[in-house]
Amino acid sequence: MERKTLVFGSFVVDLMARAPHLPVPGETVKGNGFKMGPGGKGFNQAVAAFKAGAKATLATKLGTDSFSDIALNTMEKLGMETGRVFRTDREDTGCALILVGEDSSQNEIVVVPGAGLSITEQEVDSLKEVIQDCEYVLMQLETNLDAVERVAEYAAESGTRVILNPAPAADLPEGLWERIDVITPNEVEAEYYTGIPVCSESDAARAADWFHERGIGEVIITMADRGAFLSSASGKREFVPAFSVEAVDTTGAGDAFCGGLLAAVSEGKDWKDAVVFASATAALSVQKIGTAPSMPDRREIEAFLENH
Repeated sequence: MERKTLVFGSFVVDLMARAPHLPVPGETVKGNGFKMGPGGKGFNQAVAAFKAGAKATLATKLGTDSFSDIALNTMEKLGMETGRVFRTDREDTGCALILVGEDSSQNEIVVVPGAGLSITEQEVDSLKEVIQDCEYVLMQLETNLDAVERVAEYAAESGTRVILNPAPAADLPEGLWERIDVITPNEVEAEYYTGIPVCSESDAARAADWFHERGIGEVIITMADRGAFLSSASGKREFVPAFSVEAVDTTGAGDAFCGGLLAAVSEGKDWKDAVVFASATAALSVQKIGTAPSMPDRREIEAFLENH
């Protein structure tokens, strides 16, 4: 049975340019295309989870500028509820400048969170009943940290499990660690927190121990096209290889993974099966251009898993 979930996080408008290669400092490269569309880690993950079948509510904050319409129009088109979207006329809606190198499918991103950094105590307080009604809350670190901390406090009070995607990596208040049930860093973020370069499964196991020592029950370290390392505080460990696909744009792959993971655990899949489902979601997303628009629907994910 699907349980209700909340994704608390950012919305930004993605301004994406494609070029033959990523420029080095001081270099100007002639681009081959430009796209503008919805994005932001919170928004991407909510869309991925919703399209993958989760009962996912998004809580985010927008300005009152024209960029905010992109979020609301996309949500309405998908059939997502917009009642937990906060607004302000004091800050602009966030944006992200994205460069994609066609020679490598790799990307460079600068995020300007805008309104996403101004979520107030009162706005978080208005989510208290929603949090209590959810099985899981998924968060990232593109919004102001005091808001993330407050959501985690309400989740702890009500027994709602917190999944944290610690991106972009930032120092966390000590009290937040004990309220995180599941953490999903990539190898760069894992090294940021633990000081351990994650280049192998054994490295990932040592990094996972660092998170377990801080009270986190499930650690999932994603390692790009190699796969994901899953570690439980109970001692169970497993490496789940990534699916081999032809990537055209890896932007948003981590968000697709987190959204797919949320959808899978919210319907009762065990962590191994949830990671496989999340990996399939990510594999499908990198075969399309864009972030939120590239998120696959449930039918696509199930068909992909049947064929792999």
